[in-house]
Amino acid sequence: MYRYDEFDEQIVRERVAQFGGQVARRLSGELLEDEFKPLRLQNGVYLQMHSYMLRIAIPYGQLSPRQMRQLARIARDYDKGYGHFTTRQNIQFHWIALKDVPEVLGLLADVEMHAIQTSGNCIRNTTSDHFAGAARDEIKDPRPWCEIIRQWSTFHPEFAFLPRKFKIAVTAAETDRAAIRVHDIGLHMRQRGDVTGFEVHVGGGLGRTPVIASLVNEFVPEDRLLDYLEAIMRVYNLHGRRDNKYKARIKILVTELGEEEFTRQVEAEFAAQKPHEKIDLPRAEIERIHAYFARPDFPARPEISEAFEAAKNNDAGFARWAKNNLHPHVAPGYTSVTISLKPVGGTTGDATAAQMETVAELAETYGFGDVRVTHTQNLILPHVALDDLPALHAALVKAGIATPNEGLITDMVVCPGLDFCTLANARSIPVGQAVQQVFADPDYQEDIGRLHLNISGCINACGHHHVGHIGILGVDKKGEEFYQISFGGRADEKAAIGDITGPGLRSEEVPGALKRVIDTYRSLRTSKDELFIDTLNRLGHDPFKEALYATD
Repeated sequence: MYRYDEFDEQIVRERVAQFGGQVARRLSGELLEDEFKPLRLQNGVYLQMHSYMLRIAIPYGQLSPRQMRQLARIARDYDKGYGHFTTRQNIQFHWIALKDVPEVLGLLADVEMHAIQTSGNCIRNTTSDHFAGAARDEIKDPRPWCEIIRQWSTFHPEFAFLPRKFKIAVTAAETDRAAIRVHDIGLHMRQRGDVTGFEVHVGGGLGRTPVIASLVNEFVPEDRLLDYLEAIMRVYNLHGRRDNKYKARIKILVTELGEEEFTRQVEAEFAAQKPHEKIDLPRAEIERIHAYFARPDFPARPEISEAFEAAKNNDAGFARWAKNNLHPHVAPGYTSVTISLKPVGGTTGDATAAQMETVAELAETYGFGDVRVTHTQNLILPHVALDDLPALHAALVKAGIATPNEGLITDMVVCPGLDFCTLANARSIPVGQAVQQVFADPDYQEDIGRLHLNISGCINACGHHHVGHIGILGVDKKGEEFYQISFGGRADEKAAIGDITGPGLRSEEVPGALKRVIDTYRSLRTSKDELFIDTLNRLGHDPFKEALYATD
């Protein structure tokens, strides 16, 4: 993974000192909250329902064991013993005292972490495929380019005060595991002969106006990528709405101009760049950054592991976990492991300090010192030998993070909702827990198969409900919480926005209604190999809407 150079170190340390002074002025009353708000937002500090919340950047979702242990220390010493991993591959602490934030930021700086640009109208944390560098189906590792984008965008003077927040995602595999088509800019690495470049999608996003991004360029060579991103950002900065925050995102600009006209303006801006304006990214610098992301030197392993096969034969729990939570690896004899943060009845995305320390230890012992955060709120050990899986699984069981449900209906994405967030108008965590209980039987989950269920507590869609195969949106109606159900969303290479089925349901009605929908799917599928989303697309939504609103 990338290591800070002297410039990174200086930038982060100076920001910690600067914000420490701003916090002291706020606590003394010298700064009023309205004056402090834009300052704290630039440092990832939100004022939520019960306390301040600190959002910490995890660039492209990668952590070292040292960093994970520091997060555990912060959870234990400055929060309530846990942290919450988010859909932006970040981590949030919801109970941080404002007086402690500068000290926490200092601890983060000690391990090359920060909270810069995790909020505010700027370019946010760049995200990527959580299997990057390990995936068998990627053409190249996208993380070096995420890092290059991070360095280019951090404190970029032209883009520090955009019309609205701005999110970029990068992937390099045919299967889109980074949801690039629902980002402001989504980059898909492509290869043309000896030249690596990027397919550029612009104007995606969720929230109150969900939009799938437009393809504006099929191939931008890698050495021109930053120039092309500059062109996009300048068009947005020039024309993006600043008079109405609900219409300020680039997705609105692309929609209003139209894909063709927006693309024309970007290409014109790109062509107009003078030689001295272009970003000279020397090949040596590209190679220097790529070198930080070289794959580990994997010791040779047999493709078939006797220890792994024996454990599957002798332990049904291990076999179930191995079936659901392991993924193909580029090296024979290795796999990538999903550590589910979705125990039935738990809070999606939460990990205790002890669990974080366990993950750090396992990454050191079995995982080449590499941990990833997914945009579906789980953790990944991307490089694990098959021979080591029985011991790894035993440690995960002991830590309470061995739930064998990756990709199944209980592996749901859930925002913090009204239990924490001042923007929310409905609870999402209790609804998710109630739905999990209905589908808690592991055999039932596996019979249902892969299904993405996403829940948001408000229209801002932090739970990505628009792109769930089944989405749930909490809304407030005259002081009572209702939940709208949508069908047919997806965030992969076939990205689609789900359709709202009809009137919202009361919270107590949701679990039973979803069970009727799922059992209808099981009765209508052509075989167990036909997934819910495929049956839905084959038959249309009517049978499932009828089941949703039926009475038991």
